Amino acid sequence: MIDETRLCKFLAKAKKATYAAGDSAKKIAENDKSTTLVFEDGDLKYHDNYFGGEPFGGREVVFHKNEPIYIMVYYGLVDESTPDFKAVYKFLQKALLLIPEDRPFRGPDKFTENDLTYTNSCTGEIGNFFGEETIMRAGKEIYKARYSGGFVDIRKEE
Repeated sequence: MIDETRLCKFLAKAKKATYAAGDSAKKIAENDKSTTLVFEDGDLKYHDNYFGGEPFGGREVVFHKNEPIYIMVYYGLVDESTPDFKAVYKFLQKALLLIPEDRPFRGPDKFTENDLTYTNSCTGEIGNFFGEETIMRAGKEIYKARYSGGFVDIRKEE
């Protein structure tokens, strides 16, 4: 079992280098019409595979020595009355760059810039958690995503 602090630090680093990095992140277009982002550091590998742009859904998996140890699944969308959904996702990327290292699920508890406010509410710890993030514009919710995850394959069948 990997040290939880090491995993948290790795996740924060990986997420900052992939989706949160915006256009500078290396994206792999898959045959199934999904996109994969990959980050590696030593014996740890991070895969973020998602479908769509608007709305979107996907999963993040961390491998330790090529064995899956962690997963997070997510689904989100911008309210259909919001015409500038790409600008909302640019703001989301800024919020996700502020990922807390001790709770590396999504972004910080709160981040505000101009008329947009990002909030993130999460329950649990790295081994088993769920949460929801929202973006508000002038008091109106314009984006919401839910996520959950934790460790996988801890107990093996004999």
